[in-house]
Amino acid sequence: MNPKVDDFINNAKKWQPEIEQLRLLLLDCGLTEEFKWRTPCYCFQGHNVVLIGCFKEYCALSFFKGTLLQDTHGILSKPGENSQAMRFFKFTNLAEIIEQKSIVKTYIYEAIEIEKAGLKVNFKSNTELELVAELQNTLAKNPDLKTAFKALTPGRQRAYNLYFSAAKQSKTRETRIENYIPRILDGKGINDCICGMSKKMPSCDGSHKYIPRENK
Repeated sequence: MNPKVDDFINNAKKWQPEIEQLRLLLLDCGLTEEFKWRTPCYCFQGHNVVLIGCFKEYCALSFFKGTLLQDTHGILSKPGENSQAMRFFKFTNLAEIIEQKSIVKTYIYEAIEIEKAGLKVNFKSNTELELVAELQNTLAKNPDLKTAFKALTPGRQRAYNLYFSAAKQSKTRETRIENYIPRILDGKGINDCICGMSKKMPSCDGSHKYIPRENK
């Protein structure tokens, strides 16, 4: 168990029992527990598989490649209209999670098999990428930011757009965008290392571990 997740749960103002139960299910499925984007993240062999998301009206398992899941129970939902990959499995109380324990595990195991098979989401081409409205508005108001964002690789643009659009509330999306403006202006992707490869805390954010080897 990652101590940062312990702190996250202890400081959570809502959904504590639900987060703890989801955490146990994910760990029981053999995933590695990490803490990314200020939330619990569960990985398989270094690849992101699922996040635990906490929102006002529900908590959720957010599958990074949810669109590839069969969703035989018709449970998954899109976090945003333009979401191409991520899908939510929502819960509103602890009993709901316990009652669906076997179903939840089935979805988790399927997500793991997708990683084992090396399956990829077929994203729309960069020219077809429809940015979340709040990002479009921010770029329109900031020419320098727009130039910097357009200079990012298609994959980095998609990653930012996916993360921003995953927030349910417009205000939250705007806050996320504001927080990442310095990284975009610096030409960094959402997971790019900003420590200059020093790999020393606290200046290192740890993201150098997730940069493709050929880019190091």
